[in-house]
Amino acid sequence: MPGLIPCPPHIWLAVSPVDMRKGADGLSAIVQQALGHTPCAGSAFVFRNRAGNRLKLLLWDGNGVWLCQRRLHRGGFVWPAAGDTVFQVTGAQWHWLVAGVDWQRLSAVPPAHWQA
Repeated sequence: MPGLIPCPPHIWLAVSPVDMRKGADGLSAIVQQALGHTPCAGSAFVFRNRAGNRLKLLLWDGNGVWLCQRRLHRGGFVWPAAGDTVFQVTGAQWHWLVAGVDWQRLSAVPPAHWQA
């Protein structure tokens, strides 16, 4: 996350969709209660709307809180399948995710039976 936002040590995706009207306090409550994490520990938490075309990033940096939103005009963000409540991604996966690229396929290992 270049620019003013510091690069967090961990980036977590909240798997279940949330109401995009929630602000920093409402999303911080979700981080604590539903995800079981501490919102002010320096990790970034990413939330998605039900349609999958909007993201919100919550990051407490020690001096304040960042709350950023990204919306795709076409298509949707590739999101992990339901199962876990929270999913960790790498910095590289994050960059592909916000670009609207299928970041899960980029790191997939080809099947063992496949031969070139």
